[in-house]
Amino acid sequence: MRLSELAEKRIINVFDGELLGAIGDSDLLIDPDSGRIVEILVPPPRRGGGKRAISIPWTAVKKVGAEVVVVDVDSGGSYY
Repeated sequence: MRLSELAEKRIINVFDGELLGAIGDSDLLIDPDSGRIVEILVPPPRRGGGKRAISIPWTAVKKVGAEVVVVDVDSGGSYY
């Protein structure tokens, strides 16, 4: 999969069905030694709403589908 294809995908949380954001709006934290993705850093929505940025460990990614990336992050997820 090309990076441009990944960037178009939305991130959906299977825990509560919430749309967390888009990969293209997020940062990927990559381990420089292994080259593996460690986590997805999703910024807060532009329109406030009291939501904060969230850190999604790559281990929480359950499926990269044709249109979405499905993650499983419980309500106690890591915020930054």
